Amino acid sequence: MTDLAFRSAGQLAAAVAAKEVSSVELLDHYLDRVEQLDPKVNAIVARDEEGARAAALEADRTVSRGEPLGRLHGVPVTIKDSLEVAGMRTTGGSARWGKHVSTSDAESVARLRSAGAIVFGKSNMPPDARDWQTYNEVYGTTNNPWDPTRGPGGSSGGSAAALAAGLTGLELGGDSAGSIRVPAHFCGVYGLRPSFGIVPRYGSVSGHAPGTLADFDMAVLGPLGRHADDLGLGLDVLAGADHDRAPAWRLELPPARSTTLRGFRVAAWLDDPFCPVDSELAAIMRTTLEAVRAEGAVVVEGKGPVGLEETMALYQPLLMAQSGLVEPDASYAGLVERATAEGDAGGFASDLTLRFRDWHALDERRQHSRRRWAEFFRDVDVLICPVSPTAAFPHDHRPDPGWSVRTLRVDGTDRPYSEMLTWMAPSAVNHLPAAVAPVGATRDGLPVGIQVIAPYLHDRTAVQFVRCLEKVIGGFRRPPGF
Repeated sequence: MTDLAFRSAGQLAAAVAAKEVSSVELLDHYLDRVEQLDPKVNAIVARDEEGARAAALEADRTVSRGEPLGRLHGVPVTIKDSLEVAGMRTTGGSARWGKHVSTSDAESVARLRSAGAIVFGKSNMPPDARDWQTYNEVYGTTNNPWDPTRGPGGSSGGSAAALAAGLTGLELGGDSAGSIRVPAHFCGVYGLRPSFGIVPRYGSVSGHAPGTLADFDMAVLGPLGRHADDLGLGLDVLAGADHDRAPAWRLELPPARSTTLRGFRVAAWLDDPFCPVDSELAAIMRTTLEAVRAEGAVVVEGKGPVGLEETMALYQPLLMAQSGLVEPDASYAGLVERATAEGDAGGFASDLTLRFRDWHALDERRQHSRRRWAEFFRDVDVLICPVSPTAAFPHDHRPDPGWSVRTLRVDGTDRPYSEMLTWMAPSAVNHLPAAVAPVGATRDGLPVGIQVIAPYLHDRTAVQFVRCLEKVIGGFRRPPGF
């Protein structure tokens, strides 16, 4: 049964459909693992065992009656605590919403249920989804299953940790600044940041009040799983017009540009002096690239069409401006005062309080950046690049609202904590899909992932490329003790 817990979501659904295992048995198996193993991880922070068991019983009756089954029929899943799940607390990692009990599902959660998934718990996250570490005053700290002295990444850190530890069948997370991609990289699982706008976000509580209808620029929801196929399955279930647009809109994502590595045209951007990558990670990515080249792919090495410095000059103020929207009134007033003070031009407070006129000017520059990326992808199918400068780093809970105190250790040198943003920026600011696949491990046994960016709306191309990588490189490895 232990091996069963580490199968892909599609394999679990097939096992339930074939009556190899019942949905109730599978649910109990995951709940037992949560009880035994989660105390050393603290990934799954809220459970609805009664509701999940009732749903699993009904799922088994459906199998017995020989009725049509959904793609995730009977599969126990967990959901990032930024998303509403009917009957469960949804805190967004913040004490502000700590007592909120959802009365309905987020639209994405409803799609998972419609596909047959059994939602049994919520996974941990940082307050308001604003950190690459996962801890908060509501539920405490989540540890990395590979090394409990290190974090699992953020903000979907509980999601990735739960998958790596074999505590859930599939996860749903969110990503504005690497919140899916960094945890996937740190925990050695797969993650997909879909193209902006193709997965409905209604029901997300990330820094704003439950029930908020306005969307956030660059913010997306997407699947995390232990196997590359989980990304394709999750994409199939989640993508589509939201409730308001459904009467007239249809989403038909194009097929992957190739089905084999031999057919892919690959651009490789494995390091950059603007944001140096630890040499150990760079060597692992280099090995991955050579394996891709050996399979017959056409590989071109060099930078993307818009450099990291230019990209960050767009991305950081756009990201910070939307972060400013979630500041309490009193805090925001203080930021406005600081932004007008001498010497803060272009600083942290200025970005958080960006005027709409200035935001619009940045957005116009962003549209030109998007056009340059679209032209770039006429000649290549995917771009592979790092996820972050480092592998999972030790817990560091020092207060640091402006990212000026914490640091990253890169080749023995302290680098700014804010550099966690840099390799996240090209995909996010340009609304591009990006998948992360595990491709190796450091000398200390920490997972290393690689990021695969594809053209806008070519999500299936990114997913298929990581499927091919999984076959050639290998993929998920189980952490010791799990």
